[in-house]
Amino acid sequence: MSGLELIASGIPGLDDLLEGGLVPGRMYLVRGSPGTGKTLLGMEFLSSGLAAGENVLFIHGEEAREDITANAAEIGIDLTDAEFLDLGPESDFFTGEQSYDLVNPQDVESNQFIDDIRDAIEDVDPDRVCIDPITQLRYVESTDYQFRKRLIALARFLKDRGTTVVATRTEYADTSTDDDIASLSDGIIELRRGENGRRISVPKHRGVGQKDSSHGLAMRAGGLEVYPSLVPENHSAQFDAEYVTSGVGELDSLLDGGIERGTATFVSGPTGVGKTTVCTQFLERAADDGDNPIAYLFEESAETFAYRSENFDVPVRELRERGDLAVEPMEPLDSSPEEFAQKVKSQVEARDSNVVLIDGVDGYKMSLRGDEQALVENLHALVRYLKNMGVTVLLVDEIDQVTGLPTPTSVNVSYVADNIIFLSYVEMGGRLRRVMGVLKKRVGDFEHTLREFTISDDGIGIGEPLHGLQGVLNGAPERVDIEDTDFANGPRR
Repeated sequence: MSGLELIASGIPGLDDLLEGGLVPGRMYLVRGSPGTGKTLLGMEFLSSGLAAGENVLFIHGEEAREDITANAAEIGIDLTDAEFLDLGPESDFFTGEQSYDLVNPQDVESNQFIDDIRDAIEDVDPDRVCIDPITQLRYVESTDYQFRKRLIALARFLKDRGTTVVATRTEYADTSTDDDIASLSDGIIELRRGENGRRISVPKHRGVGQKDSSHGLAMRAGGLEVYPSLVPENHSAQFDAEYVTSGVGELDSLLDGGIERGTATFVSGPTGVGKTTVCTQFLERAADDGDNPIAYLFEESAETFAYRSENFDVPVRELRERGDLAVEPMEPLDSSPEEFAQKVKSQVEARDSNVVLIDGVDGYKMSLRGDEQALVENLHALVRYLKNMGVTVLLVDEIDQVTGLPTPTSVNVSYVADNIIFLSYVEMGGRLRRVMGVLKKRVGDFEHTLREFTISDDGIGIGEPLHGLQGVLNGAPERVDIEDTDFANGPRR
């Protein structure tokens, strides 16, 4: 951590990426393609200064002052007390006759620009300046060399006065990223927008450091919101060997007493087999035990979840009304994986929750923006964070195949799982029947048998171990002589 004094950027999540905020008296470049939020970030920066009682100056050239203040007001940012310097041409530049005599027109405009900027800064004496965009200075310089000289002079002039500068630059496909503006800037903030949603990164923060990689960004009614990626190593909790139980004796027996606290359990199986129903049994017991569980629903509404649960005797509405259970439906394509992770983090810490359900993994991938590998990495980081905090995690995972068990999980996330409970259909006697078993339990023993189970108005019913059958995991069970199997010795406990 740097010992430099830092000031707020106006966006708390961005301050996190900047390891605390901006260094006063330095210049920061905000770059990105059109529509990524560069001007909005500059507005938030100036608004934060106004809130702190500072003088601020907005140097602009592409939008009129009236448009800037109106756009800011639309998202709740008040810039009426800011000072403005408009470097853009007046409308009569397009309609009137312009002529220059004896001198290079670029020299006239360049000197006028610099004089206007110097006079405004000396009159306003700003603590913060936003230059939107800084490339407008390039258009009036005759050479790249002259432009660099102007930039260096401007940066030194502002630094000598202790003024913090945020300068924006619009980038296109052919824009060089290793240019004079970037090299002269003390910090660089990159904004991007694509199929994976809005993203933000900080590749440079001189003398302070930054959180590397790409992070979540959202443009909402209240302005820009930044969601840093979770870093599980920053959190730790002592492992607790106690159990989280389902309250269903036979299911807990399969798990040799239950699920160890602070572990991650995948409940896998085909559609409709009862994965969420099984998880809801754990939620009900956790609610009764004061664990303040939270269910994040990616594949159904809260009302549908409550209705289905109450049909097998789990009073979800009552538990929610008492505050013993929180249910959070997630809207499709509404957030980045980082935003979801930060939401889980804040709610778990606010509620002191010890049990979390994510229903389900496929819905997580479909509803959150990002490529599949990035989503898996973010899910892994979230699960590690929760486990490090001592939270027990349940994940509903759908397998495509109706019968059999071709893979333990639907995506390459089985390494995240401490425990895997699998549910499947088998065809016996011309009927589809449900079976349940445990494939993995990292820190404890489990029953190495399969059991048939049913779902009714009274909840889950689990039968005796299916002795005398083989091939259940292939979806085509066959009866065998029990004397020829290890089942004759009884289940391993």
